[in-house]
Amino acid sequence: MNSHAAKNYSDVVQTAQSYYNSEDADSFYGQIWGGEDIHIGLYESTDEPIRDASHRTVERMAGELQSVTQDSRGIDLGGGYAGSARYLARKFGCEVVSLNLSEVQNTQAREINQREKLTDLISVIDGDFENIPYDDNSFDAAWSQDAFLHSGNRAGVLAEIKRVLKPGGELIFTDPMQRPGCSHERLQPVLDRIQLESLGSVEFYDQQLDGLGFKKLGFTDLSEQLPRHYDRVRRELESRYDEMLNRISREYADNMIAGLKHWVTAGEAGDLRWGILHFRLRAD
Repeated sequence: MNSHAAKNYSDVVQTAQSYYNSEDADSFYGQIWGGEDIHIGLYESTDEPIRDASHRTVERMAGELQSVTQDSRGIDLGGGYAGSARYLARKFGCEVVSLNLSEVQNTQAREINQREKLTDLISVIDGDFENIPYDDNSFDAAWSQDAFLHSGNRAGVLAEIKRVLKPGGELIFTDPMQRPGCSHERLQPVLDRIQLESLGSVEFYDQQLDGLGFKKLGFTDLSEQLPRHYDRVRRELESRYDEMLNRISREYADNMIAGLKHWVTAGEAGDLRWGILHFRLRAD
């Protein structure tokens, strides 16, 4: 591990950090999302618990990994409460770094890891993926779920991933993305909500990663799950609205409901894509 990246966050990353460190966000993701896997879920029924559907995404992604073993070392970029890191450590017996910018989430992640006796396998590190605080060729696999959208320099993030991956290493991730030619009118409320100018796209990731020397192993298009998930979260928050006002501010709750509706509208209109992207860094 090196120190070249310590706490020199970009403005976009600082915005995301302040948000996820807030009491409102921590309570929302802990209570509504389950405080384990805070990303888009794979739903088998309309009213399935959010936590179960979100964990199913982790299981599905882990099942696509081809070369991770007990001897591997992986990194989860934007690891949240380290739920994915715990699953990977248990499934493969491998070492996993959960790199995450929210100190609030990281404190809780370390407590859970301690309680579940996984501290020998999992390291929770304060940091961001625009400047990964590890040396070249440090990892056999890189993993991320719905986090790259928070970067204003996604090309730089991908270059950093190449730097820390060993030749032959796998990269697997999900990210809410925009479709080429999508409606800016429908997408703008989503971008305003997350304070970004654009989202990535499948085409962007394909082009950038090919130029960096990655071979594409596949893209599992699960775009229909994006509006389904955000609508499920919205309904859960609305059904528990009065209860949650004891934990979060009314302003946060109302803004969250409005923001979730924007994601659903854009997703149902076909302006967004989401799924599992899988690549391998060429060894030659």
